[in-house]
Amino acid sequence: MRTTADLTDVTKQARIIQELRRQKQLRFRLGVNASYLVLLGVLVFAFSGLEFTIFGVEFSTISLDWAFIWERVPFIFGGVGLTILLSVLSIALASVLALLGALGRLSKSPPAYALATFYISLIRGTPLLLQVIFFFLALPQLGITLTGLWAGVLALGLNYGAYMTEIMRAGIQSVGVGQREAALAIGMTQRQIMQRIVLPQAFRLVIPPIGNQFIAMLKDTSLISVTGFVWEILWRAQKVGRANFRNLEALLIAAVFYWIITIIFSAVQARLEAYLARGERTI
Repeated sequence: MRTTADLTDVTKQARIIQELRRQKQLRFRLGVNASYLVLLGVLVFAFSGLEFTIFGVEFSTISLDWAFIWERVPFIFGGVGLTILLSVLSIALASVLALLGALGRLSKSPPAYALATFYISLIRGTPLLLQVIFFFLALPQLGITLTGLWAGVLALGLNYGAYMTEIMRAGIQSVGVGQREAALAIGMTQRQIMQRIVLPQAFRLVIPPIGNQFIAMLKDTSLISVTGFVWEILWRAQKVGRANFRNLEALLIAAVFYWIITIIFSAVQARLEAYLARGERTI
């Protein structure tokens, strides 16, 4: 039988182990931050435009036109809002199509299953860039004329919807069969089971991977620039870069904006995942 002294020793050891773990995590975070600073310093040095000589050999880093960069940053930044709008509209369409596709893939109706499978096969079997150009240039021959914005939304929505169908299907199938059987036992219809039991739990599981798809879509909106009528980030960068023969600077500005947007939404997604995980632990 343990005495009070023994319990005190165990408590002290637990605290020591916890403190050692905390210090180890702190050292790791400091090391990561230091590595980030070194990498950032290397990047800044690479584009500093410095010239130097080592053992008689002349070297020079990449020289940028900073006056052009500061002058054109506001114009290229003007495409950030449209880029985000394109992504939001497209992910909304993709989510609806993914849900319908998942229900079709799980359906026992041959036409519904065949339609969902055909949609996934067709869209995943053709390049996204081809789909963007098709909706913008080919549909007018059929009497359907779309603006560059809606052609892009339709192409991105259809493309990502096909890939997200499997995510939705996995989320729906993850809900235990026992819950459905219990719902049937108390007299719920299949529609009620899907609306009140299956889909709420499935959405909780698929939100993180859908967040990954949204972040990927933020970058794929750059493909819409090929239409020439959607003034998003890449289109603006190409316009000012070609007009001033400063493609390097313009494209670097665009890259930085895409990078910043991705970092912001990745942080939002991380917080959302932590919130959902906390909810699961509570349950």
